Amino acid sequence: MKKPSMKSLIVLAFAASAVNAQSADLLQVYRDAMGFDAQYAAARAQLDAGREKLPQGRAGLLPTLGLTASTTWNNLESTARSAGATTRTADYNSNGWSVALSQPLFRWQNWVGYKQAELAVASAETQFAQAGQDLILRVSQAYFDVLLAQETLATTQAQKIAIAQQLESAKRNFEVGTATITDTHEAQARFDLADAQQIAAENDLAVKQQTLLTLTGKEAEALKGLRPKVQIKPPQPDNIGQWVESAETGNLGVQLAQTNLEISRREIEKQRAGHYPTLDIVATHGNSGVGYSSTTGTGVDSKTSAIGLQLAVPLFAGGAVSSRDREAVALNEKARADLDNARRVAALSARQSYFGVNAGLAQVRALEAGVASSQLAVESNKLGYEVGVRINIDVLNAQSQLFDTRQKLAKARLDTLISQLRLKAATGSLSEDDLMALNALLD
Repeated sequence: MKKPSMKSLIVLAFAASAVNAQSADLLQVYRDAMGFDAQYAAARAQLDAGREKLPQGRAGLLPTLGLTASTTWNNLESTARSAGATTRTADYNSNGWSVALSQPLFRWQNWVGYKQAELAVASAETQFAQAGQDLILRVSQAYFDVLLAQETLATTQAQKIAIAQQLESAKRNFEVGTATITDTHEAQARFDLADAQQIAAENDLAVKQQTLLTLTGKEAEALKGLRPKVQIKPPQPDNIGQWVESAETGNLGVQLAQTNLEISRREIEKQRAGHYPTLDIVATHGNSGVGYSSTTGTGVDSKTSAIGLQLAVPLFAGGAVSSRDREAVALNEKARADLDNARRVAALSARQSYFGVNAGLAQVRALEAGVASSQLAVESNKLGYEVGVRINIDVLNAQSQLFDTRQKLAKARLDTLISQLRLKAATGSLSEDDLMALNALLD
């Protein structure tokens, strides 16, 4: 009977570990996460809250209108200061209402506050975009972690099958006297080790699947993997300087820091406006009624209307305005330093990701050659063992090297793809389109 090849063993191991379910791809998992992930839901709610800053800032420029009303029950008792004077009493009700309108004409701090509100909305939009990019990275990393765990388990299972075959061969050769018991013991030790490695791989896969479950809320029993011999393209443009330059301007963290710097600059202007006068249009209209008047002895109803300008000039506030001004200046310097730091972090992230992609591509090419060489080494050692020029440990070592190289190749490919996404995120250009392009590489 013809023995199955090493490639056939790996295919059989994958089939043994797969479940009878339709495989999900990366894009589907991402869209599931968009509707389930708690961090992304919190970011969406934060965006809704941030957008409310604009109507709040606009309110400082619009008129305010208020209505007040009151009713009071009164008991009046009066006695004249003269001999034989009598005491007079009166029980009556007084009531009234008034409407007051105020329209700011000059309140510079309110206008600055409105401009700050516009910037606050832009900041909220940037933060939500950051959350979207973070979701893409988290989902992709969790997805690839599951793929790598599946590859590790399948490789371990295939290695266990191959060792089992070598163990049976060693036992047969010992029985016929062409090999020593040492070959059997070595193969048995490798088989026991592979059994332990399989248990660890199964546990690791379960953990990785649970991590993906927390993002999507769905069991990830079967996922589409990378196509065999998939070709990963180098970053375009293939120039690290252009990537760094893009990161220093387009990175969302940099954009957020720039917005915060502008808000802090406006805050200085807002606090200094505390020294400026304010001018408002004020108008009132009211109606009041009193059930008793000491002059007429009867009730009195009256209406009043007024309109005018109200000027307020601040003179001294205990130094609070000047203190808040100095505080705003210090916070502006902090925001400026935060912007410098954000640019440096973005540039560093772009460099690291760019190097990660190029190093990953080189490692993939080297490991692909290593897999081919290791495959030949296994076949040569098996043939040498059959003719007696190689011992059992040589075959086992060659097999271990082959499976280890296969696993490293799978990890190198996935790490390179993640580095590509991180490179896009460093420049602020990561989007669902990049995820769709990556999804096209899946089988």
